Amino acid sequence: MKGFTHSGTFHADDVFSTALLRLIYPDFQVTRGNKVPEDFDGIVYDVGMGEFDHHQADARKRADGTPYAAFGLLWEKYGAMLVGEKEAANFDRQFVSAIDDADNGRTQCELSVTVSWFNPEWDSPDSPDERFAQAVDYAEGILRRYLSQAAARSRAAEIVEKAMAESTDSVVILPRFVPWQAVLVDTDKKFCVFPDGRGGWAGQGVPPELNSFKTKIPFPEEWAGADAEKLHQIDPKFNFCHRARFYLSASDAEAAARLCRLAEKMARESAEA
Repeated sequence: MKGFTHSGTFHADDVFSTALLRLIYPDFQVTRGNKVPEDFDGIVYDVGMGEFDHHQADARKRADGTPYAAFGLLWEKYGAMLVGEKEAANFDRQFVSAIDDADNGRTQCELSVTVSWFNPEWDSPDSPDERFAQAVDYAEGILRRYLSQAAARSRAAEIVEKAMAESTDSVVILPRFVPWQAVLVDTDKKFCVFPDGRGGWAGQGVPPELNSFKTKIPFPEEWAGADAEKLHQIDPKFNFCHRARFYLSASDAEAAARLCRLAEKMARESAEA
């Protein structure tokens, strides 16, 4: 598979586009130039006013108004093939759209700035194409780590979904810690209990949306940051409650779940009062 993109100064958009195409087509070879050859047989992106360019007057935008750049247009076509539709949409919202927005000159993006540092300095004898290749290697490494994390989340989802199916109330108890928020956020579950890496078992509130620091039901204010003596009066196995009211720890799973259910009961009674 062959590709063609613009020459000269490169940006995160064309660099990540190239890295993405290399992941899809392991034998991908890119040519950089000022004008697309008339007989070119391959994928043209970030130049040429075609399917994967965004410099034309009628360039496409996302539903939220964020304009596409080449990376976003390529991800729209190929992302779901790599990670599934839901994960691809999340990655576009959290990562791809920021690079597109920066390339369109609307916002600043730290990763775009970082990639720009790979360009040769104004007085450097280095080849821009060699520096471009180095930047693509860097971007490919980031995408490979993302794909690895996405696959891990998929494996974790199976564990969380099984535990959720076994739950009879608002508390989900996991046999081991796995990333769980993406599965539970859009359900009626309010708490997740899992083994705490620091010992004992953790209880954590489910957020109302991904990447939110809020929870559907915060732990009671009087628990937040309380000392061990006060916590043990509530439950002998109650060890800690974060002052931000999203996390607690207990000596075993049953105690952590019991405290989560108590927090829900107290929240309900408070709302009814």
